[in-house]
Amino acid sequence: MSDLTAKDFKTDQEVRWCPGCGDYAILAAVQSFLPELGIPRENIVFISGIGCAARFPYYVETYGIHSIHGRAPAIATGLALSRPDLSVWVVSGDGDALSIGGNHLIHALRRNVNVKILMFNNQIYGLTKGQYSPTSPLGTVNKTTPMGSVDYPFNPVALALGAEASFVARSIDTDRPHLTETLRRAYAHPGAAFVEIYQNCNVYNDGAFDAVRDQKANRILLAHGEPIRFGDEGERGVRLRPDGSAEIVDGATEDELLVHDEHAETTSLANALARLSHTPHGPTPIGIFRDVDRPVYDRLLDEQLTRAREEQGEGDLGELLHAGDTWTIG
Repeated sequence: MSDLTAKDFKTDQEVRWCPGCGDYAILAAVQSFLPELGIPRENIVFISGIGCAARFPYYVETYGIHSIHGRAPAIATGLALSRPDLSVWVVSGDGDALSIGGNHLIHALRRNVNVKILMFNNQIYGLTKGQYSPTSPLGTVNKTTPMGSVDYPFNPVALALGAEASFVARSIDTDRPHLTETLRRAYAHPGAAFVEIYQNCNVYNDGAFDAVRDQKANRILLAHGEPIRFGDEGERGVRLRPDGSAEIVDGATEDELLVHDEHAETTSLANALARLSHTPHGPTPIGIFRDVDRPVYDRLLDEQLTRAREEQGEGDLGELLHAGDTWTIG
């Protein structure tokens, strides 16, 4: 364990989010968690795209890249492949990650690149002043949808599972203990880790997650190997229907309830849980949906490079460029 503290991960930059923004709570949780890693600050990198969440690298005393809209996973992929000694983190918002950055996100997840992706979901475009985003509920009324959004929203956890992500989780900005433990699990996972964080935008979408932020009885806390119960007294639970979907039940017996298995090889059970609540306006699963071992892209590529060098030598780039047919363009 290093001698670093949370203070060592604070920069001299003025934190410029709106007063009351959920990003402050996430930043504090991350800064308090990073000393646990026991690695030098110069071996940690935060990469962001564009949006309110994208200011994150300015406020963490590590290396950082404030990149271009939606491209943070692509840049993180390149860095993770070329510098496997680094701990690479991506910070993105729901608009940045799921709209212009959607393709980059799903390919980083399916490849299982060793990057940790934190997606702050506030169901709105905050930096550009309140337009609807890919996670805004149907009927959302704002400047760009004055009669209500007709776009069906993404379910970020279901999307990540559909991309065969090997680690998928959800947490809440204001639940410091749960968020910190989720960050620990994401860091420890070999390969791509996707963490959706419910983050309140108190200016343009205030209260979007009050059903789970404030009403703790609605939090379906997932614990591996345990029957899924929730409610003030654990009086409610989750069970599977005959068709494989999940449903919420009251007063079910223990043997009727779904036992959570975050290590299940297929995504069926995790998907059933993800679809219990498309938007968090009632009981909502929180925790680790999936954590499975899969070959890590970086290591597979490194093995190929090692084998190529052993079989063909180091190679010569100049010789390669001038091999075969060449053209001179004047």
